[in-house]
Amino acid sequence: MSDDQDTMDEWAAAMAEAEGGDEEGGGDEAQIAEFEELTEESAPITAEEKRKLDTILDIPVTISMEVGRSKISIRNLLQLNQGSVVELDRVAGEPLDVLVNGTLIAHGEVVVVNDKFGIRLTDVISQIERIKKLR
Repeated sequence: MSDDQDTMDEWAAAMAEAEGGDEEGGGDEAQIAEFEELTEESAPITAEEKRKLDTILDIPVTISMEVGRSKISIRNLLQLNQGSVVELDRVAGEPLDVLVNGTLIAHGEVVVVNDKFGIRLTDVISQIERIKKLR
């Protein structure tokens, strides 16, 4: 079997495991989600409200993923060179922080798709929790 085929088989197995369909059995059974029926109780959006919403939706934001942090003195910073190791405040395997304009909005894990890094969100911070952190 070729290396490409091995890689594809490993990728397929990892995706199946992430979806809960591992071949060893055992995993939790899927449950049907129940949602409330959407209703037209509120008035439809006016043209003015739509224009305002379109303006907000075009505002650029910076999204970043943070592996960890470290505080070091300027003396130690100036001594860093190629091959230096900086210890971070995270344990290996701990989720990364997803920040939008410096505000924590989620946690996630690194994934690789088509030779590019990405992040799979594992926990999104609720709006209430985000508002509490602002105070």
